[in-house]
Amino acid sequence: MIRSHMGRWLKRQTQRAVQYTEARFKRWTQLPGGHLATGAIADLTRSKAELIAENAFLRQQLIVLQRQTKRPPLTPWDRALLVLFASRLRRWRQALHIVKPDTLLKWHRQGFRLFWRRKSRPKSCEPRIPRKRLP
Repeated sequence: MIRSHMGRWLKRQTQRAVQYTEARFKRWTQLPGGHLATGAIADLTRSKAELIAENAFLRQQLIVLQRQTKRPPLTPWDRALLVLFASRLRRWRQALHIVKPDTLLKWHRQGFRLFWRRKSRPKSCEPRIPRKRLP
């Protein structure tokens, strides 16, 4: 008797877990903005340059994901390309799938710091003020 109750309880819990997992998976894989037709209509209002930039942004993410590892490493080149493509898109957060938006912003800030650190470096090791010569 106890085994049959335990078996039914276990079966119900398993079914609930499967239903919950399916619902979460559907939510994760759902297109942003809802229906495919609405997305296509929204794309009609966007410029060709923006659509090309979004396509390149998504394509770069696919290139990273196609690497045959569990968690593909992002090279500095991948990071730079993602930051560059995201800078060309208004809705880059909706098109970003492989990293968090905060991570991409962090990469952008790091690149900005690196650029200005390099640009602010003195041109030469010599001091700017000439030394006084003693008579």
